Amino acid sequence: MMRLKLVPEGTKIPFVKFRHIAVGFSLVIVVAAFAAMFTKGFNFGIDFKGGTVIEIATKDVADLTDLRTRLGKLNLGEVQLQRFGDDHNVLIRVGATTENAESETGEMIVQKVKAELGDSVDYRRIESVGPQVSGELIKAAVLAVLVSVVAMFAYIWFRFEWQFGLGAVLSIVHDVMATILVFSLFQLEFNLTTIAALLTIVGYSMNDTVVVFDRMRENLRKYKKMDLGDLIDLSLNETLSRTIMTSTTTLIALISLFVFGGEVIRSFTFAMIFGILIGTYSSIYVAAPVLMAIGITREWGAVQLTRAKNATGK
Repeated sequence: MMRLKLVPEGTKIPFVKFRHIAVGFSLVIVVAAFAAMFTKGFNFGIDFKGGTVIEIATKDVADLTDLRTRLGKLNLGEVQLQRFGDDHNVLIRVGATTENAESETGEMIVQKVKAELGDSVDYRRIESVGPQVSGELIKAAVLAVLVSVVAMFAYIWFRFEWQFGLGAVLSIVHDVMATILVFSLFQLEFNLTTIAALLTIVGYSMNDTVVVFDRMRENLRKYKKMDLGDLIDLSLNETLSRTIMTSTTTLIALISLFVFGGEVIRSFTFAMIFGILIGTYSSIYVAAPVLMAIGITREWGAVQLTRAKNATGK
């Protein structure tokens, strides 16, 4: 049987040669992400800004103008209507405001909407989050991302050395900032599922980076006099087939979820798709250039070899 090969064997791509261009590109991404956060901000979902979401399906083609007029009479504050999927599905968002936060609970808003629309529509999904809860969720989300990054740094430091830990953490931060940039620029809905996607991206990027670092460590022991740049190129090329194959198979599943999974998980799957792409890039062009800049001494390789012999008793 012929095996599927997305990357031919024995590639000799000079990754290190283009590291300066890649580093410049990555710095632009990080700076742009900070600029977008402070200028455009985010399109927060109800998880982070509070409010009520009601997903309905109309029997006939949805008339957004008629629905907007009927719901406007209820004085619920900010009401947004969005058609998705097909012409029958509509997402109703009622934002939490100072006017309705004190007098209108999520349940009362839902009752008013149901009383107005009646049985002419099917209610597919109803979610409500109060302003106080949304504030707590923001703090918890930020803390979760920070803790995951610190934990990954500690793991890499313990398994390899601090140089590798720094490269891995900068790679993770790059992936998170790039994903944040896309969500801010295109004003995609940023909610708890997006945070879940970010945490998954952190784990995926770290896994990919560890595979590359493992091969670098092996080659450091094997080729004691090889130039560091050549050794990094060799390690990246030797793991390139595995990296591309893993990313491709994961993307096939994610793209299927994005197309057929529905509106509820669309922000999650989009973040994952972009994160897989940028994570593959960063494991090659962020983590490796950091090691080139910091440097790895041959004494480090000798120390690691001694540790391995002591651990095995040989």
